[in-house]
Amino acid sequence: MRGTGQEASARRVMGVPVERPLLPVVGLALRLLPFLVILTVVVLAAATPEDVHVGPLLAVAPALSGLTQTVPRGPILTGVVAAAVETFLVLVNQGRGGGEPYVTYLSIGLVTATAWAGVHVRMRQERTLREVRSVAEAAQEVLLRPVPSHVGPLTVGVRYRAAAAEARIGGDLYEVVPTPFGIRVVIGDVRGKGLGAVRTAAAVLSAFREAAYEEAELPGVARRVSASLERRLGEDDEEFVTMILLGFPGNEACVDILNFGHPSPLLLRAAHAEALDPPTPTPPVGILDLAGLELPVLRVPLLPEDRLLLYTDGIVEARNPAGEFYPLPERAPDSLPGVEDTLDRLEEDVQRHVGHPLQDDAAMVLLRYEPVDARHDGLLGTHVSA
Repeated sequence: MRGTGQEASARRVMGVPVERPLLPVVGLALRLLPFLVILTVVVLAAATPEDVHVGPLLAVAPALSGLTQTVPRGPILTGVVAAAVETFLVLVNQGRGGGEPYVTYLSIGLVTATAWAGVHVRMRQERTLREVRSVAEAAQEVLLRPVPSHVGPLTVGVRYRAAAAEARIGGDLYEVVPTPFGIRVVIGDVRGKGLGAVRTAAAVLSAFREAAYEEAELPGVARRVSASLERRLGEDDEEFVTMILLGFPGNEACVDILNFGHPSPLLLRAAHAEALDPPTPTPPVGILDLAGLELPVLRVPLLPEDRLLLYTDGIVEARNPAGEFYPLPERAPDSLPGVEDTLDRLEEDVQRHVGHPLQDDAAMVLLRYEPVDARHDGLLGTHVSA
């Protein structure tokens, strides 16, 4: 999903293409497969002696039709054709005598009825799945709102995949919001999966969206999020959230970073990747009360076209068949012009590394800094505590 304007969404679900049409030739071949079986039976009947009865094989055709057809009338049509062919074989002495033709008719009828019922059940399940997906997508729109592709001096791209792929939502979270204090960004990872992780992620995002507009400093935002999470978790001290807060002051060419036990963001500058590690390790949110802690903020000067890659551990903990983690710092740098191109490349590279769909929630947020008139004083990164 690509966007060129302020309202365009920068998010795409990882591993799920926008359109996945079935190839027309493949679909036609599957629909014709039952009739190919019937034709094969006719050929076998003509090529084998009269005492070799191949009529019972016709019951395979409606069974296949139940697997390949998308409408209930498909198995019925196939069953009728199979019964007609059995009648023809009986008339030409294939299966005449005894009760074999009646057994074959009975088999065709029973298999046809079962296949017809199976198609009905599958259609109902597919309808239910579509409804569940629509609800999940609506929930995702509320929990993980579409991120604008351009916010102030930032060009934004997002890739997201939930461990429960059909649900489209999980425990990873992200948000980009413009505020009176500059642009604020959050990315986080809730411990665990399932509905509990979704609820916790919703609580964190709700608190962040409110605090980002009201708190002048990042530590104040973090403390508000922490207090909200403590109320949400109550006595459950086994849940926590790793999280990174970013602030882009409106009048300075820099970014402030506050890290709570989350994988360090990468600064992509030219063909190099630098991990922006926190000056002092800070535990994940939900483990300690942040009210009395000094929260170290890392300030990093930015140059035009610098890119910041934020990600969750579902990316760097993705393993290949040999058990090797995905080497994101080595693979992230490139010279591609846009954030979407880089994210497309990384998404494909992770999939190739793993060799199968990811088993954990995974998110990537890529921010490209493109100021109109930015001030660059050449200062080295400094630490700010609050």
